[in-house]
Amino acid sequence: MNLHAHHKNALLARLPESVCERLRPDLVLLELKAGSVLDAEGAHQHQVYFPTDGVVSLLRVLKNGDCGEVAMVGNEGMVGISLLVDGYQTTTRAVVQVAGHAWSLRADAVAREFRQDSEFQELVLRYTQAMMSQMAQVIMCGRRHSVEKQLCRWLLLSFDRAYSDRLSVTHERIASALGIRREGVTEVIGRLQNLKLIGRARGEVTLLDRVGLEQQCCECYQVIRDEYARLLESTPGSCASDQDHKPAVRSVAEARSRNTG
Repeated sequence: MNLHAHHKNALLARLPESVCERLRPDLVLLELKAGSVLDAEGAHQHQVYFPTDGVVSLLRVLKNGDCGEVAMVGNEGMVGISLLVDGYQTTTRAVVQVAGHAWSLRADAVAREFRQDSEFQELVLRYTQAMMSQMAQVIMCGRRHSVEKQLCRWLLLSFDRAYSDRLSVTHERIASALGIRREGVTEVIGRLQNLKLIGRARGEVTLLDRVGLEQQCCECYQVIRDEYARLLESTPGSCASDQDHKPAVRSVAEARSRNTG
């Protein structure tokens, strides 16, 4: 993979140049490893993340340890939106489902821009509305649609956000995100493979027929996709442009140490 061709985040790209100039020195490019926890529920958070080619699940965890995905974030958005509302804590757990990369920013830098720049504030609020719409649709999908349709929706959204037609993801992680049994995921993926819509290997799912997969899916995928487009389409800015900004890739732990040191 050519990293520099893929380290674009759509939300950062839509920021005005004045905001980009202030934020660019603090942007740190991170490697996201599958299964790693970016934010734990209730923990103090010091940074936000803008994924570029990975997928992060926002999970709600019950007292007995059961969990389910309430939203996913990829190259269209950011992880840590709640920091602008409730002071550096969140009620969800952010887990990397598909490995990739993300830009990291100190939470205080994001909060500063949110307070002082009206264009940045409007963009963040529009993204928040899109996230709320996704959460509402995910709830309805889980209540009203079959496991197969839910899985098709999850796969399509993940392919979009991973910036690839290949997902390095296990059946167990998919089951955790959807709140269903792993055996159910394996059964549905087998049916989709028999229809030649996807291919599968150990720890990997490949998209073969997007049109066919969309036809197997419920309406929820298109509703979520349309709402993001409606709320966030605008003229791109130049934050995190790969034309003149090629930083070293850091680990999440290194970035946390840098931001808290």
